[in-house]
Amino acid sequence: MKKVQFQSRWMPYLLLLPQLSIVTIFFLWPAAEAVRSSFYLEDPFGFSSTFVGFDNFIDTLTSTDYGRVARFTALFTFFVTFLSLGIALLLAVKADKVLRGASTYKTLLMWVYAVAPPVAGLIGVLLFDQHVGPMVDFFAMFGWPMQIGVDAFDTSFAMIVTAVWKQIPVNFIFFLSGLQGISKSVQEAASIDCRSGFRRFWTVTFPLLAPTGFFLLIINITYAFFDTFGIIDVIVKNEPGNNPVTLVYKVYLDGFRGNDLGGSSAQSVILMAMVFVLTIIQFRLIERRVHYT
Repeated sequence: MKKVQFQSRWMPYLLLLPQLSIVTIFFLWPAAEAVRSSFYLEDPFGFSSTFVGFDNFIDTLTSTDYGRVARFTALFTFFVTFLSLGIALLLAVKADKVLRGASTYKTLLMWVYAVAPPVAGLIGVLLFDQHVGPMVDFFAMFGWPMQIGVDAFDTSFAMIVTAVWKQIPVNFIFFLSGLQGISKSVQEAASIDCRSGFRRFWTVTFPLLAPTGFFLLIINITYAFFDTFGIIDVIVKNEPGNNPVTLVYKVYLDGFRGNDLGGSSAQSVILMAMVFVLTIIQFRLIERRVHYT
């Protein structure tokens, strides 16, 4: 193997400098500032701060409102991850078998990938609008008068549907690539050994898709936690009231609208700790069941 030799010993560090600068300025510095602010009671205008120790963490963790938002975030993450992965896998399996018009079929499923989360939220608002929304009219035929922005369950349903619709194309692309990467000889051998297509999928195809599925599981949980901010912001119309919101959106509400910078910072630190623990669980427990060969 040919090795790349730099004439100057400082050249590798110079090439890494832009990326290290971005990570330091936009991640490490804000994270360190959030940890520092979580131990202080901050003046909303930044003129003074008082050290309060762990009071912000105690107030946050003992708050009934924070517990309600945490439970909704867990349910929201579960449904968005499970539904977006399940529907995308089903569509990818069907698309892999399409022989005529396959390109058109795949393009129709992928185009939503280019839609930004706030735009997806705006489309969700139009679909669930009380006056012109087709989804409201559709469910009204079954005796379900949806009231988005008024009823918490209806608002949660609209959020989950919009978030799932936005994420399906990403999962679809990866699942379809994974299916097309499975060797034809393996598929033919499986067809000879097992006539049942359903059983052949769960015993042969699905285990071979495990690395792709594990990667998408992490991506989808991260998406449900953080990247759905724009969708939620548009659907609750900046008037959360009793509407359900996620933990990330609550950090924004308490910090930028409630001017509780110390409490908001404590919530950010708790959220970072939760993501860290979740990542360890995923890689320590779930990855052991994934086989890459």
